[in-house]
Amino acid sequence: MLPASYNDLVQIFQTEDYVVLLQEMNTNGPRIIPLDGRPHLPSTIRQWPGDSRGHWQGDTLVVDTINFNGRVAFRGSSETLHVVERFTALDDNTVRYEFTVEDPQGWTRPWSATFPLMKREGPLFEYACHEGNYDIRHILEVARNLDDRAAAE
Repeated sequence: MLPASYNDLVQIFQTEDYVVLLQEMNTNGPRIIPLDGRPHLPSTIRQWPGDSRGHWQGDTLVVDTINFNGRVAFRGSSETLHVVERFTALDDNTVRYEFTVEDPQGWTRPWSATFPLMKREGPLFEYACHEGNYDIRHILEVARNLDDRAAAE
């Protein structure tokens, strides 16, 4: 969940049995993380976002993710990537987000990072390119020019 340069909102919500993480700028769907103690999926089932399981350690939500499909290549990682994330509320407006990644095929030792997630009012927008609808004119113009050239030949 590294922050993007724009559209970097994250919506976090919880039910009794799940936590859901919805990143604004993400091509994957929301991460639905079970909290009921179930085991990870077998290692033969690999997914783009991995297989996440969560539990609480005091006031900190800990999310353990394995079974990535190996096509993510996060900073040189492989399918043996293992990510542990920690979400700790610091106050009503701030959550400390920490993650540690390890992958013996990608790095010589685990490494970690931390940054704040700060509350913000406002809607999440769909992650989609629209270019302000200005480029449709240019796309059609090029297509029509190619059609005209083909007809003239």
